[in-house]
Amino acid sequence: MPKRKATIIGAGIAGIATAIRLAVKGYDVVVFEANAYPGGKLSEIYGNGYRFDAGPSLFTMPQYVDELFTLAGKPSPFKYQKLNVVCKYFYTDGTRLTAYADEDKFVSEVAAVTSESPERIKRYFKNSRNIYNITNHVFLQRSLHRLNTFFRWDTLRSVLRFAGIDAFRTMHHANQSFFTDERLIQFFDRYATYNGSNPYQAPATLNVIPHLEQHFGAYFPDGGMYSITTSLVNLAQSVGVKFNFNSAVDEIVLTDGLKAKVVKVKGELIKADVVVSNMDVWFTYNKLLKPYPQLWPQKVLKQERSSSALIFYWGIKKTFPQLDLHNVFFADDYKAEFDCIWQQQSIYRDPTVYINISSKLKADDAPTGCENWFVMINVPANNNQDWDLLIAQARKNILDKLAQNLGEDIGALIEYESVLDPRSIQLKTSSYKGSIYGTSSNNQFAAFLRHSNKSSKVGGLYFCGGSVHPGGGIPLALLSAKIVGNWVA
Repeated sequence: MPKRKATIIGAGIAGIATAIRLAVKGYDVVVFEANAYPGGKLSEIYGNGYRFDAGPSLFTMPQYVDELFTLAGKPSPFKYQKLNVVCKYFYTDGTRLTAYADEDKFVSEVAAVTSESPERIKRYFKNSRNIYNITNHVFLQRSLHRLNTFFRWDTLRSVLRFAGIDAFRTMHHANQSFFTDERLIQFFDRYATYNGSNPYQAPATLNVIPHLEQHFGAYFPDGGMYSITTSLVNLAQSVGVKFNFNSAVDEIVLTDGLKAKVVKVKGELIKADVVVSNMDVWFTYNKLLKPYPQLWPQKVLKQERSSSALIFYWGIKKTFPQLDLHNVFFADDYKAEFDCIWQQQSIYRDPTVYINISSKLKADDAPTGCENWFVMINVPANNNQDWDLLIAQARKNILDKLAQNLGEDIGALIEYESVLDPRSIQLKTSSYKGSIYGTSSNNQFAAFLRHSNKSSKVGGLYFCGGSVHPGGGIPLALLSAKIVGNWVA
């Protein structure tokens, strides 16, 4: 009996993980990727002796990567180290806060730096843990679009505890109820940006994110973030997955009464029993299913998109011992920054700046005596703004901000520069409007409104990646692959 065939559209991290899961289930799996390289946003760039992880730079919940090697029955060459310091924070009033991985040490640090008591901080983490315990097995580990998810005892228990996820307050409102020190409120408000949302609109359910980072920890892969991609590609190939690069899928061809049994690639029709799209769901419909507008989920496609990013990759000809792997320089007025992004669709004059320096732990990412700075700010999705002007203004403001905080003319130290903005994010990763996480979570029902991992109208069509359930970021993208792998017969 011939093996069943699965076609994966896109070699993003979720597409690769789905390919592994379906190959293990006995499918003959082929992956088509438009770019010349795998990984999607989780890629890398080189320049002038520097290496940069191009996209995601924070690695949490590595168990979802390890799980794939266990599932495939293969020894894992993928190695990583747990960070003792998750991030260093710099406030405009001169406050410096080190977010230690050890919770007790972190609580002591915050209590010493701010006016908050250890008891309040521990109470906050307890609340974050409680939200995780209620939501994890329902919202993250399973599909919200399958009836069998709701006919389970653990689901019923979560439903009975629904009030505990704090869905009817905003993150900011909830954080204000826990703390009085504006610096700590700003600290916890920042977690909304982990899925491209606005803490002044997003539900307090997102206060689960600190638990994921603090309890499970933050890590650094020994080969840099891109080694997640290369390790999983090698694993996929070892279980028989075939990758085709520079091979954009042009169309999903529906046959036999609206079934996804064929994809068109470079004019060739490729048959499959199962088709899984790792492409942004907006482009899946508007490009690959363009001839079938009657099948488009209009309400989903019209949802507000997440924020995007403006990233400068700077080769810096100096080292900065006061900086760590992850560093955040806060805006002076957080509310004004988010208003600028979401209401004005622009970039705030004093943006919060995130700097990732992988050469702190992987020395060969930069020449001796130098550092590779991944400098990112949150920006609106692309709505035809004058990006060239905005980028020039933002670059100046970022350099001024860093000079004030670090006492150095950073611009004079830059010997390599590359830029990624919402336009190029869309071009390189097929992320509609350059939004990094698909739709935003600026709605208390956002978790329920994300696109399903399986089409309800097209037979044999599945979806994975950050634009569908359960959401964006490496852990959730890997969980989307797990949901698809469990759903496909």
